[in-house]
Amino acid sequence: MDPSASPNDATVEPPFMELLVGAKTPLATDIWRFDLRHPQGQPLPPFTAGAHLTVQTPAGMRRNYSLCSDPSDTVSYQIAVKRDAQGRGGSVSMVDRLQVGDTVSVSAPRNNFELHPKAESFLFIAGGIGITPILSMMRDLRRSGRAIFRLIYCTRDEAGTAFRDLLLSEFAEQVQLHHDHGDLDQAIDLWPEFENPGRAQVYCCGPRGLMDAVADMSGHWPSGAIHFESFGVDASQYAANTAFTVHLHRSGTTILVGSDQSILEALRAHGHSVPSSCESGTCGTCRTNLLSGAPEHRDMVLMEDEKSQQIMVCVSRAHGGELVLDL
Repeated sequence: MDPSASPNDATVEPPFMELLVGAKTPLATDIWRFDLRHPQGQPLPPFTAGAHLTVQTPAGMRRNYSLCSDPSDTVSYQIAVKRDAQGRGGSVSMVDRLQVGDTVSVSAPRNNFELHPKAESFLFIAGGIGITPILSMMRDLRRSGRAIFRLIYCTRDEAGTAFRDLLLSEFAEQVQLHHDHGDLDQAIDLWPEFENPGRAQVYCCGPRGLMDAVADMSGHWPSGAIHFESFGVDASQYAANTAFTVHLHRSGTTILVGSDQSILEALRAHGHSVPSSCESGTCGTCRTNLLSGAPEHRDMVLMEDEKSQQIMVCVSRAHGGELVLDL
């Protein structure tokens, strides 16, 4: 690690540190908050609103979690984890196995979702666990008083609404809650918010469907006014994961990628370092040159004319056979 490198530098792996689980608190159905502290009580590295951490989960996988705490708090990092029983085991191991008093390996904070420094108003749109980075932003703006803001927060029901009591007590005048109860006919109509372009900066975080809806409705807004942070693509739209191999052209190594692994995880397991950040196919940091093979692109970054020559190794896979990478 280059000691002069910034934690937000996409060309390097962030430094990791061992932190203590100081508290573990249920927030909503299958959602838990973890407070992470320095074992000796030392101040933690600073972060800005919208930042995330990479956590080495008890299952051995690396997962990214947005910080939901106020950036002025250097005593602890607060993250919220939704237990996804249909996932690859990272969130399940966090919720089921990580307890108060345990230590966990955590990266320095990085930010791909920063607040616009000169904006005078913000519209936040969150879905489900997507409230986490936005809560940090709201806390930062409330403390600094530098801009006005509103939040539209969409969840399935009251029981699944993380931070509900906090939001209604601390931000009552700025928060609109909406529950769809799993019924598409009850989904919120956001068009009135986007019909006439405004001066607000819009920040959206949540499931792919919500982000797609906001993107579709805001195409006539000024360039740069709409910002997205997501948890990656919806894997349900793809075929079930199967194992395949990647051949590293420069090193001559062939690596098996298991059905429960990403290419990035398989590379790490064999000692190959590839720069990464979001690990959800949304930031482009892990872009790798593709020499041959039939990739299944699952990212939200590559343009159509790039897909024959590049791949995001954090989420994309192979349709079958072997991929050859320029590594």
